[in-house]
Amino acid sequence: QGQLEESGGGSVQQGGSLRLSCVASISDRRDYCMGWYRQVPGNARQAVAIIDRNGRTCYADSVKGRSTISQDNTKTPVAMYLQMNSLKPDDSGTYYCATDVDCAANCGRWNWNFSPSDWGQGTQVIVSP
Repeated sequence: QGQLEESGGGSVQQGGSLRLSCVASISDRRDYCMGWYRQVPGNARQAVAIIDRNGRTCYADSVKGRSTISQDNTKTPVAMYLQMNSLKPDDSGTYYCATDVDCAANCGRWNWNFSPSDWGQGTQVIVSP
């Protein structure tokens, strides 16, 4: 598994939109999950959304209906995107891209069957009231 590179964070007003991007070098022979976690100071990272090689997606309740995770895995590195709309101040935090190989998303499991093994450096999202 390779390095993860994130981009797309920034500052917006409530109701605005942002698109986060992440690229990762993942073997085209392996199943994988890619996803986003959000962390605010003093709290643990929380999963926001994930997508697996076959396009199965899972979302945290807090972002359902407002965010869409997608990917382009037709070439290497794999690119993943998180389109966030109708942003709220509670969406603020540092967003980390993460990957897990040999993973198939299962939204019915407590962790969606996603146990990240690689992390990006994080990108900051600030949503002002």
